[in-house]
Amino acid sequence: MASLEPKTRTVLEPHAEFDFSNPSSYSIQSLAISTVSDSQTLIYVGTQAGALILLSSNPSNSTHNNNNNNQTAFDVSRNASLSQNVSLLRSVSVSDSSVDWIHVLAEGGKVLVLCDGFLFLIDMLLLQPVKKLNFVRGVSVIARRLRTGESGCSNLLGDSVNLSEFASTSQRFLQKLGGGIRVNGVKSKESEQQREGNYIFAVVVGKKLVLTELILGNRIGKSDRDIDSIGGSFVVLKEIQCVDGVKTMVWVDDSIIVGALSGYTLISCVTGQSGLIFSLPDPSSPPQLKLLWKEHKVLLLVDNVGIIANAHGQPVGGSLLFRRAPDSVGEISSYLIVVRDGKMELYHKKSGTCIQTVSFSGDGVGTCVVADEENGRGKLIAVATPSKVSCYRKVPSEEQIKDLLRKKNFKEAISLVEELEFEGEMTKEMLSFVHAQVGFLLIFDLHFEEAVNHFLQSETMQPSEVFPFIMRDPNRWSLLVPRNRYWGLHPPPAPLEDVVDDGLLAIQRAIFLRRAGVETSIDDDFLLNPPSRADLLESAIRNIIRYLEVSRKKELTSSVKEGVDTLLMYLYRALNCVEDMEKLASSVNSCIVEELETLLDDSGHLRTLAFLYASKGMSSKALAIWRILARNYSSGLWKDPAVDNDLQDTSANVVTGKETAAIEASKIIEESSDQDLVLQHLGWIADVDQVLAVRVLTSERRANQLSPDEVIAAIDPKKVEILQRYLQWLIEDQDSNDTQFHTLYALSLAKTAIETFETENTSQIYDVGRLEEATSDVGTNSIFQSHVRERLQIFLQSSDLYDPEEVLYLIEGSELWLEKAILYRKLGQETLVLQILALKLEDSEAAEQYCAEIGRPDAYMQLLDMYLDPQDGKEPMFKAAVRLLHNHGESLDPLQVLETLSPDMPLQLASDTILRMLRARLYHQRQGQIVHNLSRAIDIDARLARLEERSRHVQINDESICDSCHARLGTKLFAMYPDDTIVCYKCFRRQGESTSVTGRNFKRDVLIKPGWLVTR
Repeated sequence: MASLEPKTRTVLEPHAEFDFSNPSSYSIQSLAISTVSDSQTLIYVGTQAGALILLSSNPSNSTHNNNNNNQTAFDVSRNASLSQNVSLLRSVSVSDSSVDWIHVLAEGGKVLVLCDGFLFLIDMLLLQPVKKLNFVRGVSVIARRLRTGESGCSNLLGDSVNLSEFASTSQRFLQKLGGGIRVNGVKSKESEQQREGNYIFAVVVGKKLVLTELILGNRIGKSDRDIDSIGGSFVVLKEIQCVDGVKTMVWVDDSIIVGALSGYTLISCVTGQSGLIFSLPDPSSPPQLKLLWKEHKVLLLVDNVGIIANAHGQPVGGSLLFRRAPDSVGEISSYLIVVRDGKMELYHKKSGTCIQTVSFSGDGVGTCVVADEENGRGKLIAVATPSKVSCYRKVPSEEQIKDLLRKKNFKEAISLVEELEFEGEMTKEMLSFVHAQVGFLLIFDLHFEEAVNHFLQSETMQPSEVFPFIMRDPNRWSLLVPRNRYWGLHPPPAPLEDVVDDGLLAIQRAIFLRRAGVETSIDDDFLLNPPSRADLLESAIRNIIRYLEVSRKKELTSSVKEGVDTLLMYLYRALNCVEDMEKLASSVNSCIVEELETLLDDSGHLRTLAFLYASKGMSSKALAIWRILARNYSSGLWKDPAVDNDLQDTSANVVTGKETAAIEASKIIEESSDQDLVLQHLGWIADVDQVLAVRVLTSERRANQLSPDEVIAAIDPKKVEILQRYLQWLIEDQDSNDTQFHTLYALSLAKTAIETFETENTSQIYDVGRLEEATSDVGTNSIFQSHVRERLQIFLQSSDLYDPEEVLYLIEGSELWLEKAILYRKLGQETLVLQILALKLEDSEAAEQYCAEIGRPDAYMQLLDMYLDPQDGKEPMFKAAVRLLHNHGESLDPLQVLETLSPDMPLQLASDTILRMLRARLYHQRQGQIVHNLSRAIDIDARLARLEERSRHVQINDESICDSCHARLGTKLFAMYPDDTIVCYKCFRRQGESTSVTGRNFKRDVLIKPGWLVTR
């Protein structure tokens, strides 16, 4: 059940009031209302004395000129403020009994009245006499059909009924003849005729439910004598058995819901079947039904509980709980109106919340009546006590929202707008408009987070609308700010400092007034715990930052983008959000450099300024700043953040401020094709990190590569590794074939290798322990992962474009024997290569491999001579000689080997090897003879088999047939395959010579026949 707590919202406001001076004579019984135009609404009042009174009101004006010409029959007293909005037009007497029901047929300009069991018809302005329709007598309840347009709505115009109880004998006779009948205003249906502006009603007469059609105006082919200008006729469509004691009724599509003292019943107008929806408790208030036109649903009342059901009588949604059982129920927009004891209450249909309570009369006034327009789209409702009629106008939605905002009921205002937008009464743009309006109000109430939340929900608000909160006018973006004051509920935007100062003054004023007993609209939290200016300003800036960060992702004009990014940088700087400043400056942004460079320079945010310069393509200025930062960090002018980190965690890989400056500078010049700019800053970057310098020189991201000659000339001669790495990149990655670069690279590597070798030897002489330390330092500081000698050896072997003599001249006096061997090999000096490999390096494997590359047997003999006679006073290398004989003895002449062997060589070392050489030589000779003889035997066998095949004879007789087509061969040409299948010449040409009839392919599946050497 919904809460009955009233809300502080005004949906209906008093519009007009009409007070009868003699309520005992003109006690109001029924009420109806109809809007004729935007400037006139007619109000029909039915009295217990049988009079029908017509009042007129202008729903759009707050004042109305009174017309007293037709008020002579009544003594009227009016309230001075409301009586001028309503006027009495005229009144007519319908009957001596009370007017129980009034229905306005606006489309036909008529009014249908139920009085004393009879139906009366009269024009809307009560100008013509009242027409009594003698359709039937004893009508207790009548209801008009609502067609929703759904597929389940049947057409009743094809179901005529027998008027046995309502027509005379002559009428029934004419009906049998197929013609229409008109007697005493009753007319039967004409089947094939379409009628515009006609109305279908359900009428309860006793225990019968009669479905009828009311036809207004003249009938085609009939005389006008029977029907005057306000006349009408009823056509009976169907009769249905009904329950007893019906008090109220509604008709939606094919469903008729009737309410009796016993309960609510659902009746089908098509089948006539009925079913009980639910029974009413005993005792209970009389049943009441209210058709909800907008939703096409029905409200069923049980005492003070309202149940909303669909056309099939099934409850939908929750129930509504009223304070008391109402006398009457009305509807306007999304609200239900209930009246009782001179009070009117407004309930929301969906939530069931009581929105507004209005007292229009004192207690004990009697039964009250409420009337609304039956189409559900009216702006006025009328309520009446027995002696007074009051009109209330629906306050426009915008005015309701404004009223809530003035009272600072922001959540209720947003809920109302969302509700109206969902129901189609307000556009989505208006919802965004209200969100923005609420956001501005909350800003001036110092609720910055909630304000920005509403800004973000507004799809129409422009980011430029918050610019005045950040920068004072006039400024670069003053003309971009929309001059939109919304509803004028908040002051013009001002800088956040002014907003906070004004808000704090208001809080101080409110505290003083609260002490004096005066209530204010200031938030109680602020009054109990007044915030500080610093906290408020920080909150304001952080939330405006949040709004601008989201706005950056939207599609904005270039000028607005510039304002958003530039002012966002202002706000970051105000809170010293260094990371956010640098992130914004280093990303793609629309900041205006002229607006920010002085600000950032004065505040010391040079890193941010450098990032900003770089993002705008101002590389020279950005690099100048990074160079200054690197110098200041190294000189101690600026505090390096890495120092504190090193003290806390020595194991962490911390990047110093100087390295960071070099890294960011390298990112800029890696993309720059300005050679002078790159070479200008290469030096200090190399001083910080040689790897970064190499990355700058070898970058593939620039459009035009640098001139190698200029780069080589600009590299510091002391930065040897940078030169080597650059030359390596030119040769290996850029595929440079310039012999100058190849030679320069080789010479540089050779020189470094000599220096490294000498350093290592010196370290070994003085302190063996320092060798590991020096090696570790070299490996740590070097930009190469491999040793310099390894790189030199690989390059000397792989490249053919350097000058080997020049390199050899450089290393001639060094101990780089392997490098010398490579160079001598390039020069073709085989003897010197073998001497270095075998005697200097004592690398037997490398020497033997080089002999294999030479490919001549004398190379092995030359190597054997070197092993046995090394000269220069060295001892013979018998083990190496034995290894050579063991590995390559078969390639040597045994006689030459015996002649070469030294007399001093121990016999036990050479005997096994020489014996193995001789055996291997004899084995190879005999093996060759065996292979030769086997080859001759196979050749002879093949020739013999071929001869046998060619000498075979085949006998063909008259019974011989082709194995393929089975035709008799006779004297035809034929062929025989190796598998003895015989085919005619025609099939042979089709099969081919390699595949027989059996499918065997003799090229892939060779047929082997036994011979003297080869058997199956």
